[in-house]
Amino acid sequence: MRSDPILRGILIAFAAFAAYAVSDACVKLIEGRVSPFESGFFGAVFGIAALPFLMKRGDRWQDVLATTNRPLWLLRFFSAGAGIIGSVTAFTHLSMAEAFCLIFLLPSFVTIMSVIFLKEPVGIRRWGAVIIGFLGVLVVLRPGFRELSIGHVGAVFAGLGGALSIVIYRAIGPAEKNISLYGAGLLGGLVICGLLMLGDFRWPTGEEWLLLAGYGLLGALGNVLLMYSAFYAPAAVVGPIQYSQMLWGILFGYLIFGDRVDLPMVAGIALIVGSGLLTLSRERTKGVALPPAVAGKDEAALAIKPEDETAIS
Repeated sequence: MRSDPILRGILIAFAAFAAYAVSDACVKLIEGRVSPFESGFFGAVFGIAALPFLMKRGDRWQDVLATTNRPLWLLRFFSAGAGIIGSVTAFTHLSMAEAFCLIFLLPSFVTIMSVIFLKEPVGIRRWGAVIIGFLGVLVVLRPGFRELSIGHVGAVFAGLGGALSIVIYRAIGPAEKNISLYGAGLLGGLVICGLLMLGDFRWPTGEEWLLLAGYGLLGALGNVLLMYSAFYAPAAVVGPIQYSQMLWGILFGYLIFGDRVDLPMVAGIALIVGSGLLTLSRERTKGVALPPAVAGKDEAALAIKPEDETAIS
């Protein structure tokens, strides 16, 4: 029955976002002992493990560098590198729930960038969703009542990097291979983080190696699971499941890091999640696939094209 494959896709998507959340918890457990650049670099090194599973029939290894639009491929390269650094910085300095709050502004950033760069028409409901999302951020951050940190800046950069990657995907369209978009993001993390870490490189300890491996390999596992979830369930169904990461963030924050979520943060989370779900529902109505928002991961490369959803090889 048709519902069975969709249910399978939903369950796989929940597993993918759980893997992402544990990946982010691993990098938070490092507690800044390794620089964000070094964490991002080794995370990308371990992320190479996903490549064989993301390649489709007919893909070649050199297709990682192939592209139909080199300027946008390079923009994806740089945006992914910045997003990885921002994500690691956010989870290092903020509670997991607060980091996810800011990163989950990604759908609002996509809306704004789509108007500016793609000249897409945006109705009052989508603009309303953007406003609700930013109101939620104000409730969470409470500027003037609490000190803001580099972690908040990092989370915003992570959201902007992910949003830019999605807008690039939309601009390139179906002519670009998923493996090429994933390759641009992977290489961005390797090269940009690799160069920036040289000035403050420190060889990780055994414990830190385990955490870096968990960060990179679980992120790679999430990428693979998310791709396969899109084989079974449409993006409009998979997209909202991303917000399950917030539940994992609150749970891990409480059990592992001793974080507390107060009433204003709960209200802000509700506004931001509601904003994202409203944006996703409008995208579904328009028939435009909005890839899931994955913190610091290569979400745009996993936006499965319509012809791929039933083509399991």
